[in-house]
Amino acid sequence: MKTGILFVCHGNICRSPMAEFIMKDLVDKRGLSSDFHIESCATSTEELGNDVYPPAKEELRRRGIRFKHRCARQMKSTDYGNFDYIIAMDNQNIRNMGRFVNGDPDYKISLMMSHVGESQGVADPWYTGDFSRTFDDLERACSALLDEILAR
Repeated sequence: MKTGILFVCHGNICRSPMAEFIMKDLVDKRGLSSDFHIESCATSTEELGNDVYPPAKEELRRRGIRFKHRCARQMKSTDYGNFDYIIAMDNQNIRNMGRFVNGDPDYKISLMMSHVGESQGVADPWYTGDFSRTFDDLERACSALLDEILAR
């Protein structure tokens, strides 16, 4: 059975798709792509149907991370049963997920940066404009998360 990872942010056009493609790259480099199912989604409806934000795409390109066209989607209550790990980019995302996860009875939800021992969220480059810093944080946390999963 594949391990399912769902990355979640507000609009699903910057942080969560960047995390999705970074994690896909990490598992691919370890020859584990067939063992994982990795997606991303939004808590809001603001960007539904939109592709990854162009500056986020540019940062992925600059770092050699492959990505493909995708459409932002909103989280669904069925996602909770379909994924083993649900990773939020910040605490507001966790709060906004509440209506989809029924209290997280299986303890699937975590804050992205908690996987590197940090309690803050991933800075939203939509507001900061710093896609490089966001990429660095996501890459570090994705790597740590993958190591955690593989150690189980």
